[in-house]
Amino acid sequence: MKKTLLLRIVFVLFLMPLFSNAQTAQSQPATDSEDGIKYPTYQFKGLLQARYLESFEDNVDVLGMQHSAGNATQSSFDIKRMRVGVNTKLSKETEVVILVNLAEFKTDTKGKVLENAYGKYTFNKYIALTGGQFRPAFGIEELVPADIIKSFDFSNQYYEFGKNGWTSFQIGASASGAFDIGKIPVNYAFSVLNGNGKNAEMDKDNGKQFSSRWVFQLSKKHDINLGLNGGFGKVFKEDVFAIGADITSDFKLTDKWSFDLQVEYKQGTNHNLYFSLPVASRTGDVADYQMRGIYFLPNLRYVVNYNKLTAIEFSCRYERFDPNYKIDSNVRQTYTPMAGLEFGKAYTGRIELGFQIDRFDRNIPDTTTYNNNLFLIQLQLRL
Repeated sequence: MKKTLLLRIVFVLFLMPLFSNAQTAQSQPATDSEDGIKYPTYQFKGLLQARYLESFEDNVDVLGMQHSAGNATQSSFDIKRMRVGVNTKLSKETEVVILVNLAEFKTDTKGKVLENAYGKYTFNKYIALTGGQFRPAFGIEELVPADIIKSFDFSNQYYEFGKNGWTSFQIGASASGAFDIGKIPVNYAFSVLNGNGKNAEMDKDNGKQFSSRWVFQLSKKHDINLGLNGGFGKVFKEDVFAIGADITSDFKLTDKWSFDLQVEYKQGTNHNLYFSLPVASRTGDVADYQMRGIYFLPNLRYVVNYNKLTAIEFSCRYERFDPNYKIDSNVRQTYTPMAGLEFGKAYTGRIELGFQIDRFDRNIPDTTTYNNNLFLIQLQLRL
């Protein structure tokens, strides 16, 4: 209890200088040309991702579930996402963001549908405060919308760390900003979260999860960025942690060809797994249950600009993830080769096709922990 209180005090003391700088900057006369804008302003957004799925593994359905008795659904059309949202600027400094995913109505909606629901106040470039339900900065994927990701979907590690309260949509507060260290631009974010996912009525316990992300731009020419992530907290009075490192780059090879790369590593306590097990079948220390993963996502892009076709992209993500590597290792390796056609600007229209190939060290019948070869065609339209 004393340790938790001390950590909270340190967190507040760290932010006090930032608040002080923000107040100083705010007291200066405003000269921005945007003063003539009439507030509030609204920006409406939308996203449709429709798919055709076909499983090529015997007795494995399109969701990856193995059926020992057979009768698996091996081909299906699906709506992955149907998002609608609005970004409202109440003033130059204040914005409110709401995002819902209507595709969640196809299953039990408890804890789903509402995704973003937060307010943000920007003092200056050095600090902005965010509160509500949002995606905390803890890795590459947390800062990339689903509609511009260079693959069909987010990585396996993204979803597992989301179940453990570090990524995906969480409820809490965050401070973020940017500054320079010499000639190196730096972005930072500090977050404090309930850690039990989106749309929860209240925190599941009195513990909170604290996390931080730092991004250093090492090369402006090739857009090389190094990201470092760290977090700690309490879950049902047990100590938990998460760490990560990532690097991104974007090389312009010719006027039409470019190559970008993402590499990300994460490791942390899998307390979601620990507390889901019966007490009699687990060890007495949550630290025994740890997950770790790494993925590589290279993407080759060729600009066409012919009629409606803007560009062609080729990517192949390789991921290695183990949800419990210390005491019950079962590594999942996932290969996701994909080809995409882009129409319009910024992925206004997109057609993608490829495979998701899963290989486990050990198959478990009648679960999704089973080898699979899934073919996908995805249509994406965004507003």
